[in-house]
Amino acid sequence: MTSAFRWSTLLLLAAGVTAAAQTAPQGKSLAATLEVYAFPKEGQTAEQQSKDEAACYDWAVSTSGSDPFNLQKKSEEEQEKAAEQAQAAQQATQGAGARGAVGGAAAGALIGEIASDDAGEGAAYGAAIGLIASRRAARRQSGEAQMQIAEQSITQQQATAEQIGNFKKAFSVCLEGKDYLVKY
Repeated sequence: MTSAFRWSTLLLLAAGVTAAAQTAPQGKSLAATLEVYAFPKEGQTAEQQSKDEAACYDWAVSTSGSDPFNLQKKSEEEQEKAAEQAQAAQQATQGAGARGAVGGAAAGALIGEIASDDAGEGAAYGAAIGLIASRRAARRQSGEAQMQIAEQSITQQQATAEQIGNFKKAFSVCLEGKDYLVKY
């Protein structure tokens, strides 16, 4: 499995975790927007349910320490930052071969002059070896950096999902205390 494939797979997983934090379209109740479904057990009106949901939202934010809408915004910012870092890591490999060829040519010329009094031949071999070695090292480093960025992104997304889950638990408990049947 190539590092680019693993990296893209990890980013897709991170995007899937974020999907749980996305808000629903306008026109839905606050609970439905949060993907928490509340049914009034005591015949509460839609207006009363809206008030109860707002009160429970505030209580859940203060109890859990998490506001799911702020978490979503923060998560999106973190994903953009991770994508930028991954792109920067990928671009870091550009020019590595040329730098390696120059360094290899210099070392090869010195060794060629000392070993066989032919600096040109040594420089040519050194340039080829430097080019190949430098490209390999740069690709390896870039792949490792991209994997690390993807893993950090997934860890952040999992932490966000856990915070949202804790919020939903608190929100649900509050609504249940106000005589609603709740599922999420």
